[in-house]
Amino acid sequence: MTAPAPDKLLPALHKAAADVAADAAKFSDSDVQAPSALPGWTRGHVLAHLTGISNAMARQLEYAAHGETVELYDGGMEGRNKAIDMAAGHDAATHRADLTAALDRALRAFDALPGVKDSAANRTGWYAPITYRGGVVLDGGLALWRELVIHTSDLLAGRGPETWSRPFCEHLFDFLAARVQPDDRLVLQPLGLQPLAIGSGTRSTVISGMITDIAAWLAGREPTLGSLRASAAADGVDLPVLLPWPSGTPAAHRADRKG
Repeated sequence: MTAPAPDKLLPALHKAAADVAADAAKFSDSDVQAPSALPGWTRGHVLAHLTGISNAMARQLEYAAHGETVELYDGGMEGRNKAIDMAAGHDAATHRADLTAALDRALRAFDALPGVKDSAANRTGWYAPITYRGGVVLDGGLALWRELVIHTSDLLAGRGPETWSRPFCEHLFDFLAARVQPDDRLVLQPLGLQPLAIGSGTRSTVISGMITDIAAWLAGREPTLGSLRASAAADGVDLPVLLPWPSGTPAAHRADRKG
């Protein structure tokens, strides 16, 4: 299983951006201040974070286009957290305007990328280096896709994990394999699809259910279809404990689910 190629990722980014913008457009001022699916965060916190990560990823691409790199957030994680806290209390109209501008900026940056021919070898375009995870622009695009889709579900506006596409879920299986404990080997068995093993430990557990329920669990979200089951040696067992979400920096892990 491999990550989506740029020609598949770009329309997926546009769809994810359109979905979150459509949901944000529905919110009143009181809706924005209501709780999200993330503990301690209102919808306003989620919207402020989506605005911030969209601007941050756009900045990564804007610098990469000139052969330069820059830290993901201005002021690092402390700057990121302060910006979210300061913007979380904005009214609905301000959130919509800020989010729309940030999404447009990010999409323009991705739309402006040249084709992929020879760019991997030349380290340009989709394969230009960026600071995020010490990777390349394609890694940044995948990260923004994850942020938009997962946090749209966190807004509790009717687009829960049950709406996640199969390619998105399969991408999460790859990306979130890093959450498997060293001693564990998880055999993911989405209903009607081929099984996939992640992790290299000797303690084997089968995780079965709808593909969206498995992906939601791996992402630290509540499975919404009630299909998730864990078994070992044909007996039902508790779901394994997962490691923290992989960090955006190479040397650390973050323990929360907020991305």
